[in-house]
Amino acid sequence: MIARVLAEESFSPFLGDDLVVYLVLAMGAALLVGNLAAILRPPAAARGEDDLERAPVTRSLVMAGIGGIAALWALVSLFQ
Repeated sequence: MIARVLAEESFSPFLGDDLVVYLVLAMGAALLVGNLAAILRPPAAARGEDDLERAPVTRSLVMAGIGGIAALWALVSLFQ
């Protein structure tokens, strides 16, 4: 059965040939949104004594930038 599916010429993988691009888009967008949310809306109170009151701004902005670049690359790749 599996060999028959693999032998078909019309077989297409899940989400087509762009699966990696969709994964990069999802991870990049999550990285961007998550880090911006950590900067803009810090938690109301620290939960433990080791927790920070705010997210480190520089690190969060760098990570948000990396996520934005990845998401932008994925969008450009999908629309080409």
